[in-house]
Amino acid sequence: MSEILLIEDEGVIRGALQRLLQRHGYQVHEAGSIAEALPLCEQRMLDLIIADLRLPGEPGTAIIPRSGGVPVLIMTSYASVRSAVDAMKLGAADYIAKPFDHDEMVLTVARLIQQQQLARQNQQLRSELSRDYPVGGMIGSCQAMQQVFERIHKVAPSDASVLILGESGTGKELVARALHEQSRRSHASVVAVNCAAIPEGLIESELFGHERGAFTGANRLQRGLVEAADGGTLFLDEIGELPLEAQARLLRVLQEGEIRRVGATQSRHVDIRLVAATHRDLRQRVADALFREDLYFRLHVVEIELPPLRQRGDDVVELAHYLLEKSCARLNRPPMAFAPCALRQLRDYHWPGNVRELQNVIERAVILADSSEVAALQLALPLAPESASTAPTAPLAAAPTPPVGSSLDDYFVRFVREHQQQLTETELARRLGISRKTLWERRQRLGIPRRR
Repeated sequence: MSEILLIEDEGVIRGALQRLLQRHGYQVHEAGSIAEALPLCEQRMLDLIIADLRLPGEPGTAIIPRSGGVPVLIMTSYASVRSAVDAMKLGAADYIAKPFDHDEMVLTVARLIQQQQLARQNQQLRSELSRDYPVGGMIGSCQAMQQVFERIHKVAPSDASVLILGESGTGKELVARALHEQSRRSHASVVAVNCAAIPEGLIESELFGHERGAFTGANRLQRGLVEAADGGTLFLDEIGELPLEAQARLLRVLQEGEIRRVGATQSRHVDIRLVAATHRDLRQRVADALFREDLYFRLHVVEIELPPLRQRGDDVVELAHYLLEKSCARLNRPPMAFAPCALRQLRDYHWPGNVRELQNVIERAVILADSSEVAALQLALPLAPESASTAPTAPLAAAPTPPVGSSLDDYFVRFVREHQQQLTETELARRLGISRKTLWERRQRLGIPRRR
């Protein structure tokens, strides 16, 4: 039962309001002044305080800084915009004028209590998450991940630009959000942009905004994503795909703290912290004249490299248990566990799609499971071969086992070139056990042209 403290010096109003709230299932404590209310604030776990603005001694707003974070609803018979604004400036959760409608009062009380309960639940979840997974909810006990966590703790409080490196699916965006949450900008927003997902012709407009009439179809002024991150963090994923023209504009943002919308004549000041990520070798992109060297050095203040899942040892099992519990809760399934054979699969598989692939595999297993035990995982790529042999031929229903000594990249190139004429992009990705985005990224990295 939610507990409410009612501070009202007029007994008739206090009694009527108490009966109204009790009829709707609330436990109500009474006080006639701020002095009487303070002991109750300390003794009770309150969900809401309702205080009259005019009280003997101190005004009702005096309870706000002493409420311990409990929302305060201010009542007054002197309804005016000025008193409402003053109360809200002092931190009141809401404002209601007397004489008030009973339905309005009940709805306002219910809304504020629900908001308070949600805030407490979120705080509890954050505390539990921080206790179990101290860095942004990320899980990892291996030495490589511990070094990543240590680097995040050191870098986050500064405003230095950070470049996150790692294969697709390793959790680069989680690192970016952890850097933001542990920084002085955590009160502001973090704006995440996938540079590979924006068409090249629109990327400057999307990032930097445009003025009305700047080009055909620009019917209104639009703020860019860089401007939307003002005061917070801008996360540019796959920054290696950024066109050279946009790279020059981004360099000016980092050097001067200014942007100019497309079609504008005046620059605007922005205060952002840039975190970038890529799976590409930016040094090679610089050597190939596909990435600006000056921008690379501006980004490369601090580097955080995420290890692929196949190099993280027993982390894969720890992650799998966490993702299994999470998937069961999200899909409304009873708690499940891994059978020993499934655990062996988890340890032996190469995980070319890293954590993202692991999440998809476990979610599929939860959906298709007939019991409370995950006996086997449906993996599109085979496990590591046990003995040397020539590459076996296999039907298209399953990808062939790579021969001993061949790398996953060699296997990927051979399999895609052999079968891309017979399979659609979706089927090809499914046979390989990866997403279409990962398939596209690997094609780009390995230089495999798409079929015509």
